[in-house]
Amino acid sequence: ALVNNLHAYDMRHGYRGPQQQLWDFATQTALSHSEILEKLKPVKEIGPLLAAAVLEVSEQSATVLLKNGEQASLDWDNLKWARKYITRYRQGFPPKTAGDILNPGEQILLRKNDDGSYLLSQLPEASSALVSLDPNDGRIKAIVGGYSFEQSQYNRAVQAKRQVGSNIKPFIYSAALNNGYTLASILNDAPINQWDKSLGVAWRPKNSPAIYNGPIRIRRALAQSKNVISVRLLRGVGLQRTADHLLKFGFQNSDINRSESLALGSASITPLELARGMSAFANGGHLITPYFINEIQDSAGNVLFKTEPLLACDPVIPQLTIKQFELTPELANSQEPIATHCAPRIISKQNAFLIADAMHSAVWGGGSWAHKTGWSGTGWRAQALERRDLSGKTGTTNDSVDTWFSGFNRDIMTSVWVGFDNPGNPLGRSTYNNNMDKNQISGAESGAKTAQPAWVEFMRVALAGKPEAPIEPPEGLVSVRIDLATGLLSQKNDYTSRFEYFEKGTSPTKYVMQHVENVFEEDTKTEEELF
Repeated sequence: ALVNNLHAYDMRHGYRGPQQQLWDFATQTALSHSEILEKLKPVKEIGPLLAAAVLEVSEQSATVLLKNGEQASLDWDNLKWARKYITRYRQGFPPKTAGDILNPGEQILLRKNDDGSYLLSQLPEASSALVSLDPNDGRIKAIVGGYSFEQSQYNRAVQAKRQVGSNIKPFIYSAALNNGYTLASILNDAPINQWDKSLGVAWRPKNSPAIYNGPIRIRRALAQSKNVISVRLLRGVGLQRTADHLLKFGFQNSDINRSESLALGSASITPLELARGMSAFANGGHLITPYFINEIQDSAGNVLFKTEPLLACDPVIPQLTIKQFELTPELANSQEPIATHCAPRIISKQNAFLIADAMHSAVWGGGSWAHKTGWSGTGWRAQALERRDLSGKTGTTNDSVDTWFSGFNRDIMTSVWVGFDNPGNPLGRSTYNNNMDKNQISGAESGAKTAQPAWVEFMRVALAGKPEAPIEPPEGLVSVRIDLATGLLSQKNDYTSRFEYFEKGTSPTKYVMQHVENVFEEDTKTEEELF
């Protein structure tokens, strides 16, 4: 999944040309097959890439000689993607002939398709990492640190601390729910323009895309990844209180910066750290400890080491304990439950469920499309898996330097990161390629376009044949019908309302009036100045 996704990114940004020129077809006689194979011997083949030399070029095909001595034909379907790479933001015109792409004498790279044909390819310049674990005990199901170990031994999954972008927002919103907000709370989705006295400049966090909806419920704001709402929540909760809440999820203190840019994901953490923290929303609020090794045995089968993972559970006194152990005065007077291997609780079951449910809306959206009030969440591509048990969150940093997607159900949590090893390099954008099908990805790179396709492909295999595992609402929640515009109670049973979950004691107590004015006095879609 990771390798395929990196190649997909690379292909839509254009072909960078041959690896080397083995002979100049215009001025030199073509080399013999044996001479070509001798020149191909030292060429390193990385991952699925295969070295080959171009022998002949026809109108819409080419004949090549592979390093292993096989002669093959490249048809137009396996060439037509290769418009010229200009920059990460620009690509050339779609090619019309094979001669627009290849010349005899060029050494190129290929990949083998499932049907046995060969596809023109190249070594991806971007990097990626994937972590998948069981949120209930921390068992790592899969971990991929890059395109190929032959290319780089750097394990980005556990070593690369990258800005997390909007993947930070579930944690910000969790802090907000801990401090008086609900999923029905209304905030102002309008631009912010604030003067920074220390720097002498204005700070203008903006939504991406720059669409503002005015008054908006927190559920929808998280599902649509509204940047300005995340900033407003951080301000409402307080910077230090928010940072303290984030540390509960196992992040390093030094990685959580104390500035308002924290609300937009300026914190730098590893994919493994992110997957661990995000697992708390899947497992009901516990901080699990990821582990690689379950058991070590010697040659005789003796167990030398066995992991005793901390489980996502609350300590209880088992019934057997009373029967098997003498009830000493010390035990009888103890106020502590007998220890079981339970991971520490860091947030309440209710908080964990509410965030997971809001992230479910990031996948499935809300509103009524029939009444033109429907909306999509940023993670809508996960609908391709046709499962209603998935929650997720996209993440994109400034200039698309880092892109993320994290998603889960009750039994599996997976995070994917895509970016360049040099954190100063943006992933850029691609234009529509008329040679390719209509389902192609184009435009600015982002968590949804760049990282989520790898997540979808991986989860398609990981979840194959497994029943849905939705996260069930715990005790301590109530579900009431609210008005979508105001978050107040509603007596209507139509597209203007929905059922919403609340922790007991936090649901609204007032009903919406029949005619509701804007809940904010100012023009909610114009810039809010805070000089």
